[in-house]
Amino acid sequence: MAEVEAVQLKEEGNRHFQLQDYKAATKSYSQALKLTKDKALLATLYRNRAACGLKTESYVQAASDASRAIDINSSDIKALYRRCQALEHLGKLDQAFKDVQRCATLEPRNQNFQETLRRLNTSIQEKLRVQFSTDLRVQKMFEILLDENSEVDKREKAANNLIVLGREEAGAEKIFQNNGVALLLQLLDTKKPELVLAAVRTLSGMCSGHRARATVILHAVRIDRICSLMAVENEEMSLAVCNLLQAIIDSLSGEDKREHRGKEEALVLDTKKDLKQITSHLLDMLVSKKVSGQGRDQALNLLNKNVPRKDLAIHDNSRTIYVVDNGLRKILKVVGQVPDLPSCLPLTDNTRMLASILINKLYDDLRCDPERDHFRKICEEYITGKFDPQDMDKNLNAIQTVSGILQGPFDLGNQLLGLKGVMEMMVALCGSERETDQLVAVEALIHASTKLSRATFIITNGVSLLKQIYKTTKNEKIKIRTLVGLCKLGSAGGTDYGLRQFAEGSTEKLAKQCRKWLCNTSIDTRTRRWAVEGLAYLTLDADVKDDFVQDIPALQAMFELAKASTSDKTILYSVATTLVNCTNSYDVKEVIPELVQLAKFSKQHVPEEHPKDKKDFIDMRVKRLLKAGVISALACMVKADSAILTDQTKELLARVFLALCDNPKDRGTIVAQGGGKALIPLALEGTDVGKVKAAHALAKIAAVSNPDIAFPGERVYEVVRPLVSLLDTQRDGLQNYEALLGLTNLSGRSDKLRQKIFKERALPDIENYMFENHDQLRQAATECMCNMVLHKEVQERFLADGNDRLKLVVLLCGEDDDKVQNAAAGALAMLTAAHKKLCLKMTQVTTQWLEILQRLCLHDQLSVQHRGLVIAYNLLAADAELAKKLVESELLEILTVVGKQEPDEKKAEVVQTARECLIKCMDYGFIKPVS
Repeated sequence: MAEVEAVQLKEEGNRHFQLQDYKAATKSYSQALKLTKDKALLATLYRNRAACGLKTESYVQAASDASRAIDINSSDIKALYRRCQALEHLGKLDQAFKDVQRCATLEPRNQNFQETLRRLNTSIQEKLRVQFSTDLRVQKMFEILLDENSEVDKREKAANNLIVLGREEAGAEKIFQNNGVALLLQLLDTKKPELVLAAVRTLSGMCSGHRARATVILHAVRIDRICSLMAVENEEMSLAVCNLLQAIIDSLSGEDKREHRGKEEALVLDTKKDLKQITSHLLDMLVSKKVSGQGRDQALNLLNKNVPRKDLAIHDNSRTIYVVDNGLRKILKVVGQVPDLPSCLPLTDNTRMLASILINKLYDDLRCDPERDHFRKICEEYITGKFDPQDMDKNLNAIQTVSGILQGPFDLGNQLLGLKGVMEMMVALCGSERETDQLVAVEALIHASTKLSRATFIITNGVSLLKQIYKTTKNEKIKIRTLVGLCKLGSAGGTDYGLRQFAEGSTEKLAKQCRKWLCNTSIDTRTRRWAVEGLAYLTLDADVKDDFVQDIPALQAMFELAKASTSDKTILYSVATTLVNCTNSYDVKEVIPELVQLAKFSKQHVPEEHPKDKKDFIDMRVKRLLKAGVISALACMVKADSAILTDQTKELLARVFLALCDNPKDRGTIVAQGGGKALIPLALEGTDVGKVKAAHALAKIAAVSNPDIAFPGERVYEVVRPLVSLLDTQRDGLQNYEALLGLTNLSGRSDKLRQKIFKERALPDIENYMFENHDQLRQAATECMCNMVLHKEVQERFLADGNDRLKLVVLLCGEDDDKVQNAAAGALAMLTAAHKKLCLKMTQVTTQWLEILQRLCLHDQLSVQHRGLVIAYNLLAADAELAKKLVESELLEILTVVGKQEPDEKKAEVVQTARECLIKCMDYGFIKPVS
């Protein structure tokens, strides 16, 4: 019984293979292998499974299966050739050559084997030539670099060549085999920045995607030395060493996603100890006085990127637990630094924000309440331990720490505000004579008023404090911060016109002052950043945002700050929030009239919309923002490579882009200023909402722009996946429709793009929308399919048995909608031209086929009629029996009538095609010409 079932499973696998469902075929063959002991059947099953492996690009599996078939029968020519193909893809050319040589011996006349032999021979010779030349090049480069007398430009060239070589797998292996690590350590010992930089970058390339090499390099260079190199003041050096450490971490943790093979696969390395050691050293860097601000930022960036889980579905959060237990106090120390105090660690403008983000990520990564309670207790102990009536600086650090946590996990920050003495200390610091104390206290008050409930408490207590400081202080820095505090409290009612906190006109006055400071270039950047922060709150008020977009100098000053965010990236969120407010791209709850009436009746508060939040005002604001150069600012912000460009900030940027793309007339401007390129990373990474918004904006651009201009070079292939993600029933109709238009435009460009769309599994989704009741969706899907049928693999889907794809296209040709008919007829014309089998299949899928064809050939619209006549010609040319059937129908009369017309400019193609059909009938001898 088992043998019979095994044979049935083999047949089932063969059917799946013919339908190109290779995963199902592999499953059937694997099940059959467990049921049989028959050697001949085993060989066939392994051989067939190897063919599936080749199709799914699982080359290691394919080579293994083919080898098992060859073990049973050493002359199995199919298995030998399949193993040869797999080995060639794995780069094992010499072994592949031996297999095809054996094939050619068994079947000397097979041209395919002879051609493969020639090709592999050429590749092997080339590989040997490169190998020998690489060895010499590596030695020569090191000689030049380590010779102190060699010329500067020669050294520079050798350093660059070495970096390039280290990035290639073969080159990295050659450097490694030729004692390269020891020589690179010698370069590090020279202490010359350009040589050290070259060595670090080469090591970085060598570590990428190779666990064994990364482990050797980590132990040879030593983690303490790597960290000391990252701690230097030189930004370029610090970043290069950060990239080296990231490459090592990726390789050790398996994040590089490369397929390990051969010796590399055989090495079982326990990397946990090394990874823990790296984390421990990075945490020590945070509190070391010897580490520069740049170095501290890079250490925080690495911790932000590698400690919290990438996906919360993964259960193991041990890395976060380790950092909380061993490093949370160190992170809190960084957050609590006050730049004006003599005891302050070296910082950049971004350091404290990066530490706040790390605290937020660690807190979000905790799995249960006990873990969160433990986290909170550490924070509480740290803060209360700082309170000291004798030492004001310590109190200052405690309040600064609370302020930093408030910028991270809000709920934790709010719990800490409730600690005994925290609020009192803030009030005491506000009244202090020392300006540093006032500065820290005001910032803490601003962050404390994030939640509406907390803000109402501060409105009653804090407003008078802030106003007092605002009036008495002479320091501009404090003045701006107190103003932002007032802005934030003034906007606590959000966009609700009826919930204004301050008297009429107060918010406009505050905003005017913010804009004034924003334009004042004599004030330092960090202080001007606070003016943007103030506007981020005030622009919830429609009067304020309308005034702001009319103030071009203020807009451009904000954009310049955003572009210059290389030094201070903490401004990104404020700028993004301000732009979201100005474009009204935040989520607005739908107002249900019945509920409004009910609320009024029960004397509940009803949110009111400001007159300036209506559509025409928003459109005007978008126009002004585009004119002021918002796109180039957004493009610069997207490029900010730092943990401060959080997923939430990316979502805000995506919302702004979508609002800017709304009017088709503006999309050309957006493309010209680089908006298309900037959207791609936003559509691939970030929150789910952000990715959908960015994908929708991409779809709007892809639908109406020339893809070669909007997404130059290889970028165009990255656009496909976001667009395909919009073909989902959870997305709304407009997103589906514009994604289909975008894919139609892309699929019309090149076969490579059609292949990419096919590989992203978009075909079933496009087919689903061809069944839609909604006319526009059905039309867009059919037009997309019309372009996709040019691709060979799509045609094979139509050729396969057991599906209704062709039937659907034929029936759509009979629809009443001209545009759907046009697209469906185009698809059918191309399919019938490509395969005779489809011409015959068309007559079998539905009994209405002839009636539909005749309707197409008589259509009022010339483009549809022309496509109908091309289908008729394809059917006539495909088969004599089929041609006879067509000639005996009314189609001959239609062709005669159309063919006898006098061809004018518009009808020339139609008449010509009809005449070609008649000539084909004459060739068969079914009709004769009239003398």
